[in-house]
Amino acid sequence: MTESTKPHVAFLPSLGVGILTPHLELAKLLVNHHGFQVTFFYITTDASPAQNNLINSADLPPDLHIVHLPPLDLSAVITLQTRVLTRFSLNVQENLPHIKTLLIQLIPKPQALIIDVFCTQALDFQESLPNVPIFTFATASAHFLAFSLFLPQLDRDVVEGQLVDLPGPVQVPGCQTIRPQDLIDQATDRNNDEYKWYLYHFKRVSKSAGIIMNTWQDLEPVTLNALREHPFYRNIHTPPIYPIGPIVKETEPITETGSECLTWLDKQPTGSVLFVSLGSRGVLSAEQQTEFAWGLELSGQRFLWVVRAPSDISSATLYNVGGVGSHVQWGLPEGFVERTRGRGMVVGPWAPQVSVLRNTSTGAFVSHCGWNSTLESVAYGLPMIAWPLYSEQRMNAAMVAEVLGVGVRMEGEGGVVGRKEIERVVRMVLEGEEGRRLRQRAIDLGESSVKALRLGGDSCLAWAALANQLNGQCNEAP
Repeated sequence: MTESTKPHVAFLPSLGVGILTPHLELAKLLVNHHGFQVTFFYITTDASPAQNNLINSADLPPDLHIVHLPPLDLSAVITLQTRVLTRFSLNVQENLPHIKTLLIQLIPKPQALIIDVFCTQALDFQESLPNVPIFTFATASAHFLAFSLFLPQLDRDVVEGQLVDLPGPVQVPGCQTIRPQDLIDQATDRNNDEYKWYLYHFKRVSKSAGIIMNTWQDLEPVTLNALREHPFYRNIHTPPIYPIGPIVKETEPITETGSECLTWLDKQPTGSVLFVSLGSRGVLSAEQQTEFAWGLELSGQRFLWVVRAPSDISSATLYNVGGVGSHVQWGLPEGFVERTRGRGMVVGPWAPQVSVLRNTSTGAFVSHCGWNSTLESVAYGLPMIAWPLYSEQRMNAAMVAEVLGVGVRMEGEGGVVGRKEIERVVRMVLEGEEGRRLRQRAIDLGESSVKALRLGGDSCLAWAALANQLNGQCNEAP
């Protein structure tokens, strides 16, 4: 296939490492395995160092071209008090005119545009680019998508008050119910701009040519069937869905500290190490960090802990990260690192998560339950201790514990979890019969993810249908 005949697709992700990562992985898969060329628009304005590192360190194939959009002055629309989804949405909105011009000028013309669910303002491009279908990439779970598509109706039904004050669970059509306290942060205050933007985007998703989903049939069968067949989702004209997951990182850069982690892991017994990492924005209070450290120590289990500065203490005064033999010592109980030396390793503020999760010494994962981390844990057959912190993570934690049966839930919000409870749960997951049951369920789901992506598997078939749609060759949904 020559350069001129390769189908061309453009991407427009929102900001945030959890959003950028699956978009970038999807783009690489389209290039490497389906013969596409990709133009990837990257919004540089207000991007965090972690996001820039992800883009700049990515091992990109030749046919994946990153377009760094020039920085804009957003001081007229964004302040330090502006919340995350509002920041993302206003950032996208201010960048749209330039993105539209670039799209029109692209040579060859793209056959399709793939946008994030929080970039739905770009659906208006269809007026200027009528022959370029726009697909939405939903990077969270199918359950999150089902709730979000239902939200406009729920908003109309609940005339007064807040959704978090509902007397009972939210009845999502054809799906698992959601406890009000587990709702995504943006749904907790209907008077806030966060809620208004959230509602705005999911009212518009039905304008998409299709919805790409990072999940697979055996992981969320009830929800996927509801999205396809339930009268509610049919009546709101839900576009064709393409569950092509799991899309997880295949490679990642390994720093000197990351290499030390992996070398240490290789020396530990199989399945013995608890990996603790709460995501790129996950931090604990100083009190909770202390209790967690004591819980780990009391459990007597091996651990690899990615520590960040507590949320209520300045990181500038806490962190002292060096090379071999040094440790992040601040924010932990005095003598903790020394007392646990040999069976525990403390690093900060980052570790090569995918490499750690697929290491045979890793036995379980304490996770914030971001969807990317959840998929990685399941794909590598690891049980989870769910510690949700923000966004839709409480919904994911409920799914992990109550639906998928691959983890236990540890609340990290609305109160401090004590050291004795942490000790109990860590021992149970790594040593107990319940831990063995969780591990076997995780292994089974991991095997189902591999089967889904094999030739003839559900995700493989969805991939084929999506590739044909993006290439303008097929008009039938999977």
